[in-house]
Amino acid sequence: MSTVRRWIPNQHGAWAMLAVPYLAGVLTGSPTWLQLPLFLAWLLGYCAVFHIEQWVRLRRASRNPRAAARHRRPALVFGSAALACGLPLLSVAPWLAVAAALAAPFLAVNVHYARRNRERALVNGLVAVVPACGMLLVSLRAGGGPVAEGLAPALACLLYFAGTVPYVKTMIRERNSEAYRRGSVAYHALALLAAGLLSPWLAVPFAGYLARAALLPGRGIGVPVVGAVEVGCSLLLLGFLVGVYG
Repeated sequence: MSTVRRWIPNQHGAWAMLAVPYLAGVLTGSPTWLQLPLFLAWLLGYCAVFHIEQWVRLRRASRNPRAAARHRRPALVFGSAALACGLPLLSVAPWLAVAAALAAPFLAVNVHYARRNRERALVNGLVAVVPACGMLLVSLRAGGGPVAEGLAPALACLLYFAGTVPYVKTMIRERNSEAYRRGSVAYHALALLAAGLLSPWLAVPFAGYLARAALLPGRGIGVPVVGAVEVGCSLLLLGFLVGVYG
């Protein structure tokens, strides 16, 4: 069990960000067999990237070489497994190479922040959101759906998950920062307006997201509860996306 804990990334909020846009693309289109190995490659690739970033960060920031070295094997195993799942898909869907190329610059920025030991920086979190939400377009296209039909739900995902970056900071690391709280509320107000332009129905969950950003910070809510609320918010978004665009 300890080995599993060391190998599986402990960034719990990332799993919803990985799954919800992808599932939205599947459920708003036509599910096909191609989406299963693609999803597996996506998750394995995330695990590989997580350990690469930790290896880069600790190699530079830590005086203990073993702290960095313990991430090398998981990175190689997960990376090899992701390639084993992903490369055969290129023969069926060569356009996936373009999708990977478009995601590469965002990955490079994340690795850069890891190297500087600034993984928790606001910009780094926002950058990570973009390719995760872009996977909605990839999974939709893998099911034969036109990319144009996925632009609105992908933007809705981007509006929500980008908002989780400052909001979660107001609940944990920046819980005493009034500037972060005001910035988070302002962002969520703008996101509500933007979501309403995409679809009046989307204003419903985004009104809830604004309420939580305004009301929950400063109430001493524990990290597990914060995580549970975000899981519920993510599932709410998925439900509305399927209902509106499915």
